[in-house]
Amino acid sequence: VQFVESGGGLVQPGGSLTLSCTASGFTFSRYDMSWHRQAPGKERELVAAITSLGGSTNYADSVKGRFTISRDNAKKTVYLQMNSLKPEDTAVYYCNARRVSLSFWGQGTQVTVSS
Repeated sequence: VQFVESGGGLVQPGGSLTLSCTASGFTFSRYDMSWHRQAPGKERELVAAITSLGGSTNYADSVKGRFTISRDNAKKTVYLQMNSLKPEDTAVYYCNARRVSLSFWGQGTQVTVSS
């Protein structure tokens, strides 16, 4: 199982970023996918999730209306479009694949929101 995460970086408050996570080594279309984040000194938290065929999504209250999760099963990729970014969105963002008792994690990509 491998993930290639990209799209992180430094952005000013109010700016936008799109994270991508491309998977290999498992049947991507059978797995629910999600993005999580972990800020320094804090626990990892769920940001957004999408079901295997993309029919359902859910979001943390703190990002509702600003972030959008999507997936392209043909490209084995899950995305996180982040708009109106705030300093409190600063964290390492991880993608996760889950199916029943199986769970795989990406290596993480840093997002820093600062002026």
